[in-house]
Amino acid sequence: MKITLFSPAKLNLFLHILKRRKDGYHDLQTAFQLIDLKDTLTFELRKDAQIHLHTDLTFPAKENLIWQAAKSLQQHAQVSLGVNIQLEKKIPMGAGLGGGSSNAATTLIALNHLWKTHLSLETLAKLGQALGADVPLFVKGKSSWAEGIGELLTPMSWPESWYLLLIPACHVKTAEVFSHPNLIRNSPRINATDFLSHPEKTRNDFEPLVRRLYPLIDQTFLWLDSFHLSVKPRLTGSGCAIFVKIQHPDEAIPFLAQKPANLEIILAKSSNSSCPLNNLKWLF
Repeated sequence: MKITLFSPAKLNLFLHILKRRKDGYHDLQTAFQLIDLKDTLTFELRKDAQIHLHTDLTFPAKENLIWQAAKSLQQHAQVSLGVNIQLEKKIPMGAGLGGGSSNAATTLIALNHLWKTHLSLETLAKLGQALGADVPLFVKGKSSWAEGIGELLTPMSWPESWYLLLIPACHVKTAEVFSHPNLIRNSPRINATDFLSHPEKTRNDFEPLVRRLYPLIDQTFLWLDSFHLSVKPRLTGSGCAIFVKIQHPDEAIPFLAQKPANLEIILAKSSNSSCPLNNLKWLF
């Protein structure tokens, strides 16, 4: 028995860091927007307790959040079954698009179904939070206003939009930027109404630091300046991806025509709901 599910990406429409906590994490505020860029995962039931992950990625399977999510659920629910997992990767890694967290969430949802563990979404979200702060977002599958370390979620329906995603050929080290002494950590608290009324007054607090540490990202912002955009480009999360809101897919044409060789450009559409089980495919 097999099931195949999609695993969506996200954008941080803004990201403010309020303070550093005593536990080393950061209190933040952000607006999570799900988008239709997706990985695909296929899960095949095993009668033994083995967990096997098959990917084109070069690092060990046990370091992947997919494998860790499966093991976490197996141990929590005391499951004697196992699984073969195949990952088809479309979401760029290290881009701030949440691909790893989304994969982990999809794994929890899929195996809760396949292993018949009957856990609630809240329980799955708590298991996922131990793996990464963004995992609960993808477990619940709703674009959201987020606070805390990103786990305090209020589902929201943001206006539907098209986005250009620009991915420079570099990989931001998340731990490095979170711990950097020059990271902004004193943004004032706002609310969702403030954001919707004046989005131009918000920002991504990682952006100045990341632009300084990673020249390719700074060069991409400078390249975008030549297009005289009416909407300011933004970094998403703590990764390398930059997004630009556009009105119609045809607006992507000039960017694609003039694209530098070291830049990947992806067209994506927003989605306020993305429950993996809605797209479930059974394969016998």
